[in-house]
Amino acid sequence: MYFYFQPDFATNASSTNLHFGQIRDAYFDLGLDDKNEFRFRIGQSKVPFGFENLQSSQNRLPLDRNDGLNSGVANERDLGVFFMWAPEAKRKLFSSLVKDGLKGTGDYGVFAFGAYNGQTANKPELNDEPHIVSRITWPFELKNGQIIETSLQGYTGKWVMPTDQLTKDVKYISDRNYTDQRMAASFVLYPKPFGIQAEYNVGKGPQFNTATDSIETRDLQGGYVTLSYLMKKGKQVIIPFARYQHYEGGKKHELDARSYDVTETEIGVEWQPSKNFELVAMYTISKRRFEDFAKQDNLQEGRLLRLQAQLNF
Repeated sequence: MYFYFQPDFATNASSTNLHFGQIRDAYFDLGLDDKNEFRFRIGQSKVPFGFENLQSSQNRLPLDRNDGLNSGVANERDLGVFFMWAPEAKRKLFSSLVKDGLKGTGDYGVFAFGAYNGQTANKPELNDEPHIVSRITWPFELKNGQIIETSLQGYTGKWVMPTDQLTKDVKYISDRNYTDQRMAASFVLYPKPFGIQAEYNVGKGPQFNTATDSIETRDLQGGYVTLSYLMKKGKQVIIPFARYQHYEGGKKHELDARSYDVTETEIGVEWQPSKNFELVAMYTISKRRFEDFAKQDNLQEGRLLRLQAQLNF
């Protein structure tokens, strides 16, 4: 039995009410054998969909997760039950990929299957119908020492548009239940020293249509590719990286299931003077069209420099 609890004291209830406490993770793993190769995860935890979604902020190079896959499960978490299986050797490999600073995800199983509410973490269930998700991933080491991981994952369910996410005059189907389905593929070449991380997903989900002023079930697609190079100088680690991402589709978690058309290029570097501190500088070139009933024909372009310092303990 393994129990994990992670609170979050930096949640904003509104633009004027900041730093409220909430639960991020609260789950336990129930092992079915002595080596915990077979286990159930029960509670609020990350949904096994997408590689970057499963990475912690410490292991992710860009400051934000990509729009394409993260729009499927905002905040990456929900309340559910997930079965996970991984042989002992793969569990050790998952652990080493994080411990050795290679930006792994941790152990979410070689195979995962489960059911979750579908309305995301800390949100009430609205239709008593679970989302179903499954993921299979396989990390392996080549003769030259390089490590590759490939993954396939998908989920299906019905998303209910909450009433507080609907503009007064927007049109929507009477029961507010929308088809919510995705499939995604992931490829990772771990940085030894050159790294590639790429994912792409396709599916259907709720999306605002400016032509009809209504929320409809529409096709979506998008993904990203991240290139990196890991350098070590004594105890210091320096990782320059670049990511290109594109997404066309709705974001069901936002007002009127906003319609997005995103193209972004990010160039950055992560510096770790020690294992307990990291500094990231990232320059973003962004072109985003995001539209709802209140904001139509809303195209924004810009460039920005962001800095983030993070303590690891």
